[in-house]
Amino acid sequence: MRVYHLKNCDTCRKAVKEIDAAGLSPDYRDVRADGVDAADLAAIIDAVGWERALNRRSTTWRGLSDAQKADMSAAKAAALIAEHPTLLKRPAIIEGDRASVGWDAAAKGVWL
Repeated sequence: MRVYHLKNCDTCRKAVKEIDAAGLSPDYRDVRADGVDAADLAAIIDAVGWERALNRRSTTWRGLSDAQKADMSAAKAAALIAEHPTLLKRPAIIEGDRASVGWDAAAKGVWL
């Protein structure tokens, strides 16, 4: 299990705390410091869809040009996330063929 997070994100800190409390020992990766593995990114986008994987509420998204935001597709979203890893909705969790983004009741149901 790999958890892509951002160390200064409150939601990510909450998720890490709950995951650790559940006795799980995932490989934690900070998206800003470590980036996102290309194979993991492709698997996350395949599992949840680029629409959910792309964080359009982030400061990074707001800083992109209109041209970069236009005509979004799975391939374009993957390229943007690869270039700007903080565009990945966090926490993004992947293990085998299962993946989730965000930390809501559905994600908790999958991992805890």
